[in-house]
Amino acid sequence: MSTESTEHRLLGPIDFRRDHARGDDARNGRMTVLVYGDYLCPYCRRLRQVLDRLRRVLGERMVYVFRHYPNERAHPGSELASIAAEAAGQQGHFWEMHDALYERESRLVDKPGLLQIAASLGLDTERFGRDLDDPNVRQRVQEDLADGRRNGVTATPTIFIDGIRYDGAWDFYSMLEALEQPIGVQVKRKARAFANLPTSAGLVVLIAAAAAIACANSPLRSAYNHFLNMQFGIGPTPGGLSLSVGQWCSEGLLAIFYLILGLELRREMTAGSLANPRAALAPLLAGVSGIVVSTGVYLAFNSGATAPGWPITADTGLPFTLGLLAVFGRRASAGLKVFVATYGIANDISSTLILALLHPRAISLQWLLVGLGIVATMAMFTRWRIYAVWPYLVGALGLWLSLHLAGVSGALSGLALAAFLPPWPAPTAGPLLAQAASALAELEHAEHELRRTGQSHRRLEQEPVWDWATRNLLAAADRLLSPAERVERAIEPWSTYVVLPIFAFTATGVALVADFRAHDAARVFGGVVLALAIGKPLGIILTVWAGAKARIALLPADAAPLAFLGAAFLCGIADPFSFYLADQTFQTGTYASVAKLGVLAGSGVAAALGTILLTLSPTPATAAQRATVALPIMGK
Repeated sequence: MSTESTEHRLLGPIDFRRDHARGDDARNGRMTVLVYGDYLCPYCRRLRQVLDRLRRVLGERMVYVFRHYPNERAHPGSELASIAAEAAGQQGHFWEMHDALYERESRLVDKPGLLQIAASLGLDTERFGRDLDDPNVRQRVQEDLADGRRNGVTATPTIFIDGIRYDGAWDFYSMLEALEQPIGVQVKRKARAFANLPTSAGLVVLIAAAAAIACANSPLRSAYNHFLNMQFGIGPTPGGLSLSVGQWCSEGLLAIFYLILGLELRREMTAGSLANPRAALAPLLAGVSGIVVSTGVYLAFNSGATAPGWPITADTGLPFTLGLLAVFGRRASAGLKVFVATYGIANDISSTLILALLHPRAISLQWLLVGLGIVATMAMFTRWRIYAVWPYLVGALGLWLSLHLAGVSGALSGLALAAFLPPWPAPTAGPLLAQAASALAELEHAEHELRRTGQSHRRLEQEPVWDWATRNLLAAADRLLSPAERVERAIEPWSTYVVLPIFAFTATGVALVADFRAHDAARVFGGVVLALAIGKPLGIILTVWAGAKARIALLPADAAPLAFLGAAFLCGIADPFSFYLADQTFQTGTYASVAKLGVLAGSGVAAALGTILLTLSPTPATAAQRATVALPIMGK
């Protein structure tokens, strides 16, 4: 459910036959710095000083590429300045005009002033004047502008280093480190490149699940089971909380996954695809209908002694479904992922209610009431506008414990924490800009004073203004992120690349052994397989379709029909909780082992059908591509 990774990588390679580049090309280990710039942008002018210093230090190892991105609304005349650079380029003097435009003091750009600059550079001013009015020269600027939009550029300057967008600090030493790439930077960059792959999140989950099944069906089986059943306790012994490794992972670690999921869904409900009540109702209806139809399919094959096994097919393995959706990159649109996530939460809550009804002794009402009290307390924290994160974390830990003792999965506490972490109203940009600019201006003034007085032995961070400036800069930066956003940014990579793979490894290790000679064993197996692979997807599809026809529900607007069908089939992937239900439902180990194989087989068939449909689905346009099509080209 993360943002599109293609916004962080240049969509196409640098074309040295067309692009303006200082340096030969990127061969022989040369580094490329591509900048989308605006000649009247003051920040581009400051960045150019850093780039010039980098070129002096790195020499021919660095290639500097410039593409136009004039912001005519913010800087009137910037488009004309870009056209002037291209007009000078017609005479082979692009870089001379580029430098002259950045070096001139006045921000007023008009044709007489540009002709004067052209004359000072020794250009043919008559030809230069004609080229300023040439539609082909103007088109060259517009092509760069459109290319920038496709690459997700929204402001200037935007920097790409070796094809990857650079979002670090713009000072000399930060950029030098990014270019020279010491070992630590290389590791970080490779990790980021892998994380930016659309398929990376899904691949790590699938690999972990495959490794678990391999361990459970190999000579490593005893060691794997011993690892899962190892007990870890918190608190005094006896009397403390003691759980196995598998339980800690399924209830403890998975709470982090539900926290991230809840934060994203809350954002979508506020200003995203779930803001429309009809769009939010569709996955809720699907969460219930998927259980109803899958139950009907199972009971159609099983009656008598095997009928109680119907809850085995109720729960959807949301981490695995979302992980597999991630493998398909942009074919699985953002709206489609939000739909599946909302459906999964509705399905989880419905499954919990089923467990409470079927096994009431397993649910402790007393601890549920304690949990409700904690939820009410967290709601009061939000109402009182308590923005510190720790009171909510303490509340979430208490809620996790109460849910666990109540017999409900403590992982759901992550949803409660996501619901109550306080948002902040969007700040007014002006005061924050003044605060940051004042702090940086004072630092710059102190730096100039050290140079002017020749105090080379003193460092800027030793000056009294340093502490004041850093505190103000941190305050301005912190105001941009609410507590919920800070928690999400800090935890999301851990959830994707640590929590979910560990959960998959500890939850899916099932022995592929069962005795099908027992009476009705084939019915149990077939009922589970068909309920998951056909019944649940069919219930989702028919319910959402009927809701759309009745105008009470909406399909994800950015999802192709085949992609939606594919996602519905992926929702047939069962949750590892189904293995637990198989053991609880059937008194005989024979039926339980057969049902577990049915869960694996049904999940595999559902995953295969969903994969086929999503593969056949067309790839939707990115937001940047849609914007490029929707927005008229400036100047036409």
